[in-house]
Amino acid sequence: MLLDSIKKDLKIAMKAKETLKISTLRMITSSIKNIEINNRTSSKDESSNESLSDNEIIQLLTKMIKQRKESAEIYKESGRSDLEKKENDEIEIIEKYMPSQINDDEIDKLINEIIDETGSSSIKDMGRVMTILKEKYSGQMDFGKASLIVKEKLNS
Repeated sequence: MLLDSIKKDLKIAMKAKETLKISTLRMITSSIKNIEINNRTSSKDESSNESLSDNEIIQLLTKMIKQRKESAEIYKESGRSDLEKKENDEIEIIEKYMPSQINDDEIDKLINEIIDETGSSSIKDMGRVMTILKEKYSGQMDFGKASLIVKEKLNS
């Protein structure tokens, strides 16, 4: 399980006194705990003590990477290369827990397969195609790029 791997790596980083890695992994585990607590309080079933699935953790990590990329870009524009480097270093640490990314050619092929499977033919079917992509390939592709490809294919 992904959370176990993160916790194990946190212990190793603590022993090695790797401060950036420690703070980044603590931030990840803290975010996971916050989501689990929110899920418990919003759930009617008080006995629900479920931890997040790997897919949910990957979605969280994807958001964290996106936030850091945006921050790094802002720091770069502001001439704060020290803060930009910190954000990029955090991205590197977080990306180690992400599944490998699917390349653009493979994304194109997968989209064609899903369009064929679902019989999608117009832009009205875009939501269905994107839902299937997100279910099957969460954290493995840039869905912004994928949605542009889907839109292009369904418009032609």
